[in-house]
Amino acid sequence: MLKLFERHIARNLKKTLENNKSILLLGPRQVGKSTLIKEILSKSFIFDSILLQNPELRIHYEKDPSRLIHEYELDNTNNIIYIDEIQKVPALFDSIQYLIDEHKKKFILTGSSARKLRRQEANLLPGRLILHRLDPLMWGELGLTKDSLIPEITVPNISNPIGYSMDESMIYGSLPEIVSVTSEQRKEILKSYSTIYLEEEIRAEAISRNIGIFSSFLQLIAFESGSNPNFTKVSNETGISVITVKEYFQILVDTLIIHQLPPFIKSARRRIAKTPKYFLFDIGVKNATADVPLEKKLVNINRGSLFEHFIILEMFRRQRLNNNFRLYYWRTSTDLEVDLIIETNDKIIPIEIKSGKNIRMPDLSGLNAFLDEHNLKKGYVISQDLKPYKLDNRIIVIPWNYL
Repeated sequence: MLKLFERHIARNLKKTLENNKSILLLGPRQVGKSTLIKEILSKSFIFDSILLQNPELRIHYEKDPSRLIHEYELDNTNNIIYIDEIQKVPALFDSIQYLIDEHKKKFILTGSSARKLRRQEANLLPGRLILHRLDPLMWGELGLTKDSLIPEITVPNISNPIGYSMDESMIYGSLPEIVSVTSEQRKEILKSYSTIYLEEEIRAEAISRNIGIFSSFLQLIAFESGSNPNFTKVSNETGISVITVKEYFQILVDTLIIHQLPPFIKSARRRIAKTPKYFLFDIGVKNATADVPLEKKLVNINRGSLFEHFIILEMFRRQRLNNNFRLYYWRTSTDLEVDLIIETNDKIIPIEIKSGKNIRMPDLSGLNAFLDEHNLKKGYVISQDLKPYKLDNRIIVIPWNYL
């Protein structure tokens, strides 16, 4: 039996329902959307479930989306209707709007892709549906964090440590099922993830004749995760046209497999990079899809890149949870770079990510240049040191678990 994890987003979802609003919860496959919703609803609410992965039920509503109204307009026994995989029948949104506007029902809708909803011009009910995003497990849900030294981005522990380490996270990621099972089972599950994704999502995008080509593209994209997408390079290495590469890349964005980190372009003195970096949503899925060995030696070989993914993916998850800051990176034409820029309404917080210990000033030329250019008094280095310390009057080194 899989372990049931406390999730930070649960409080936000309950608050939305208590405010008499409906929910659209999006997230990649296997991040725990169904488990979380069923846990919340079973404790406090009366509800009905409509699971659209059931082909018979899906066809039932595809033939006549208005049947949702006929089935529930006069039904006063259920306060909430939970519809899973809503992207499979986008035409239901008009019926959902009617039932919401007539104060008949509240809804929780879950899905793994915004692409089909957008392509079919689904009515996403602005003002009626509150959008939430669910990611793989955060540090605080694994009991990994200590007291944060940057309060603007803090998300505290809500669980005691469960014995799942940073190194395990950098090999296997943090999908709930992965954390719950043994290392051998983790390998098997992760190896099947991209196959399941290709079958469920990509065949649904009507490119099944090219699924082998897409699979090769996906492997290369996973291997290059953490970089700026070079569509010409990918085209040359896969034999796919640049136009098709861009289309495939957008599919990954729309199906929530890729997060994009935009450049920080508020600079008057230097030429700076203006294309986003991209990161696969989970390190374990990235490693398995790139076909690298899911072994402890992987961390020793590729610690720098994996540690950067580990930090930046956590920051994406915190940003989506609280939505009170924005994330960027900064790189100049002369290759001065800062890995992560956090911008709040009144503050800019530059962060350099170093996977080692005993950080030296010569390694921080990009961070110092950014501090100078933007007249900032404080910057941070995230490292694997055991304790925080000041490197000089304006640079503080913080162990990763003090974020």
